[in-house]
Amino acid sequence: MKREMSVAGSFYPARGVELERYFEHFSALYDENKKLPQMKPRAIIVPHAGYVYSGYTADIAYRLLQNSGVKNILVLGPSHRVAFEGASLGRYTQYETPFGAIEASDTLITDITERFSIPFLAEAHAEHSTEVQFPFIKYYLPDVKIVELVYSDIDAEYLSKIISYVLGRADSALIISTDLSHFYTQSDANKLDSICLNAIANMDLKALHQGCEACGRIGVEAMLKCAIEMQLIPEILDYRTSADASGDGGRVVGYVSACFMDKN
Repeated sequence: MKREMSVAGSFYPARGVELERYFEHFSALYDENKKLPQMKPRAIIVPHAGYVYSGYTADIAYRLLQNSGVKNILVLGPSHRVAFEGASLGRYTQYETPFGAIEASDTLITDITERFSIPFLAEAHAEHSTEVQFPFIKYYLPDVKIVELVYSDIDAEYLSKIISYVLGRADSALIISTDLSHFYTQSDANKLDSICLNAIANMDLKALHQGCEACGRIGVEAMLKCAIEMQLIPEILDYRTSADASGDGGRVVGYVSACFMDKN
């Protein structure tokens, strides 16, 4: 059973040649002013808006993740369309992208299902927060295998146990999908988003609950819990808002990319 594309042509181009131009543009834009750091992330936090708005921010994290050498990735994102209790783990054999299909990680599907008894709710998986990550994955890590986990009303502590299990495997990495504040002025968004950024950078769980309005805050909190336990090192890679692309600072959405690395 394939996980078909549901937002191709809206959140990102439906043709591979157009997507490739996006990625080449993002990378060239970054390389004009900075040198890409030499990092091997165990996990990344990336946004999930349309590529024209948040693609540059996400691209940085994926360029680093391609150096990680992992074989399996759990892609974790919040549900925007369907409200339900807990989480849903994809039971697909492949995930379609404009670059071709990504193979599912049978290993992660089997192990996570057996250990955590997570059901599969097909209606939860026409979800853009996870899907917009798939073209990045296929482009930068063409041989990796993935599984999609979409969550709704779930406890961050429980989610952190799943994350810890995945990151406990040397061959596996994690992608946490979230945007930040929505539809504030540029000034107000910067203030609210700084709470999230500081919480991630300092791995401060308490601060995360003092005004952070990330739609994927539960996933971020679960990641931070795991990072603290595993003594991972966080790094903020990029922050911006939709105003950087649109020029409209009246009602913006915030975006961040970050990574977590082993201490040694």
